[in-house]
Amino acid sequence: MEQDASEKEIKKAYRKLAVKHHPDKGGDEHKFKEISAAYEILSDSEKRAKYDKYGLDGVTDESPGHTHDDLFSMFFGGGGSSRRQSGPRKAESVHHPLKVSLEDLYNGKTVKLGITRQVIIGKPTKCISCNGEGAVIEIRQIAMGMVQQIQRKCPLCGGHGHRAQFKKERKVLEVHVPQGAKHQQKITFRGMGDETPNMEPGDVHFVVQETEHELFKRKGADLLLTKTVSLNEALCGFEWQIEHLDGRHLVLQSLPGQVIQPEDADGRPYVKIVPNEGMPSLGSPFVKGNLYVLFRVEFPTPQQLTPEILKALKITLPQPAMELDYNPEDVEVVPLSEGNVQAFGKGGAVSSSAYDSDDDESTGAAQGVQCQQS
Repeated sequence: MEQDASEKEIKKAYRKLAVKHHPDKGGDEHKFKEISAAYEILSDSEKRAKYDKYGLDGVTDESPGHTHDDLFSMFFGGGGSSRRQSGPRKAESVHHPLKVSLEDLYNGKTVKLGITRQVIIGKPTKCISCNGEGAVIEIRQIAMGMVQQIQRKCPLCGGHGHRAQFKKERKVLEVHVPQGAKHQQKITFRGMGDETPNMEPGDVHFVVQETEHELFKRKGADLLLTKTVSLNEALCGFEWQIEHLDGRHLVLQSLPGQVIQPEDADGRPYVKIVPNEGMPSLGSPFVKGNLYVLFRVEFPTPQQLTPEILKALKITLPQPAMELDYNPEDVEVVPLSEGNVQAFGKGGAVSSSAYDSDDDESTGAAQGVQCQQS
């Protein structure tokens, strides 16, 4: 029987189907994803045990979207048997936000968190009101000789089909945040949600909430720093000491002769990188991203540029301004004022719509009036 197929037989069937339906080989991408999702369930002993017992209702998080018998028939082409019972549905999962600093995401962290869950006392009993169906039928008369049949959730058992007594139970969970964990990543504890009659307990998800860092910004496995340097530092070099997320102190140093530009050749922010000093990769913590340093060059203020400094700069810096030879009486010398590029195109007088309208009307009137001959 296909359901008794060994791990080796399933793997062999998967490889054959994966080659056949791979998108790069001209196959159907949706079909390929379904096959891969099914193999993920059947190749995992724990997931397969749940699937054998409950069907896809027992592995809802990994469900590729098929009926209970479709996984084996997908690999072996048979119809499959109905020996797997349609087990209880799974209760809703619970989500708890978990605020984590960037340092903890870099180094990894384990925290103990307490949760309170609802557990069943004793054994649930079938609801006598709905006979275990979870729903009751009501018949209402809406007019003479006309009735309406309405199905609604059983108020006695809350739609579960079974009734039970409950108590509150407090559990302390050890939540491990792995190195390189990402914002909004879920850390899941299977079956630790509230117990509900005739249903499997739901899961408890701790959702990682990355808090903002005062120095670093993160994107994937890369980190970004912003550094403002003076014109002197941009031209002559600089050293900058920082404390990394693991407590190490790094001195970022510009190379001799390296000039920090206000922007790159394409007009984008000017950046340099320190290779392998970014975040650890999730699942491969020894493989790290890069540390990017974005530069802003701060130019000196007019008050800082005394005549003596300007004279020295003009002699020292390359490409001084050429002195023009002209007669002040033949040209007009105009000074430069402060401006804003957002105001470009808004100069000149503002046209008055009322004036334009009057002008149009007067023109039209002049065309429509004839001089009276005496």
